[in-house]
Amino acid sequence: MTGHPFRDVAIVAAHNTRQARVLDGHTAFSITLAAARGVLAEATVPAAEVDAVFGKQAAELIYALGIGPVWNANTAGGIAGVLQAAALVATGLARTVLLADGGAGLYTERAATAPWTRPSNEFVAPFGLYTAAEFALIARRHMELYGTTPEQLAEVAATIRNNGHVNPEAVYHGRGPYTPADILASRMIAEPFRLLDCATTSEGGCALLITTAERAADLPCTPVYILGGGLDSFGPAYRHAPSWDLTGGRDGARGDIPNGYVGRRAARQAFTTAGIGREQVDVLELYDPFSFEVIRQFEALEFCGEGEGGDFVMDGRIGPDGPFPITTDGGLMSYSHGGGIVQLTQRVARGVHQLQKRCRSRQVPDAKVALCTNGGAGALFTDVILLGSERP
Repeated sequence: MTGHPFRDVAIVAAHNTRQARVLDGHTAFSITLAAARGVLAEATVPAAEVDAVFGKQAAELIYALGIGPVWNANTAGGIAGVLQAAALVATGLARTVLLADGGAGLYTERAATAPWTRPSNEFVAPFGLYTAAEFALIARRHMELYGTTPEQLAEVAATIRNNGHVNPEAVYHGRGPYTPADILASRMIAEPFRLLDCATTSEGGCALLITTAERAADLPCTPVYILGGGLDSFGPAYRHAPSWDLTGGRDGARGDIPNGYVGRRAARQAFTTAGIGREQVDVLELYDPFSFEVIRQFEALEFCGEGEGGDFVMDGRIGPDGPFPITTDGGLMSYSHGGGIVQLTQRVARGVHQLQKRCRSRQVPDAKVALCTNGGAGALFTDVILLGSERP
């Protein structure tokens, strides 16, 4: 292939519905539909132009919008959906692709952890291995290997929660400000994670619209381009206990990367396709299910050396005025965590908003390149995408 594979592809709009702890009157489908209609309205694109739909409820969206016959991807969103949708446009199989997802009415037993954090599987349920415990295993292993400290985890959590504290669209807007001491004073959930090291639960929807660069030139939204991406997986999430040292080992190129650094191959692939270095990234919309995951990702994505992530996040380096501002909307810890795929798509949406210069808070001045991630070693996968304001 000559030239950049996604040169003729653009993300033209990203839309988040209202996010809340509980969205009364909404179901998962109704909030997904609201997100879909919202992104079409922002882009001023008629629903009839959509010829492919991605999302858990793609078929229902196609029917409700009255746009068939179209390509039903029957595939979820997030970074995986974005890269697959971009491939459809790049190869001419589709011209305008809608990705939408939402969560509402799924978490009703509020005396227990959220349902998506406690999968029913014979290999994990007998051990009480819910999501926090699975990610804690990865964090604890890193602490034993490299001496990473709770104070370093707390620095990450306080930074992200303070981003949400000043974001008027965040579910936990106005709850701070937080200090690392506040994080360390919260109750223990799954050692080393305390309550404020962990993601929240909430409801909301998110949608993206992807089309050709040619069509994007006629639309009012600033186009954002896909510079590169990659998907890394070691297996089905939350079905097997995660191990830091798990490897596939099928060849030298992949077998030397353990699950503890899942995402490394994807990042290398993304940066190679983009033809840029890590020093050119202006903002990192990192997936933040737990505080340690950010430390791990900095190492896995090779922004620092192995074992150096704890020190790397200190001294304001990841704050809004630092060289590596992270998760600028408050992420899963403060902005929203609707379960399912919606929060995966929201990381990409915030990267789009940063490059369109339309964030209501924590806008990074002159941001031209955004890195977004999904997943984590506790879930046996990490996906990476690089977005740019300039056409590759």
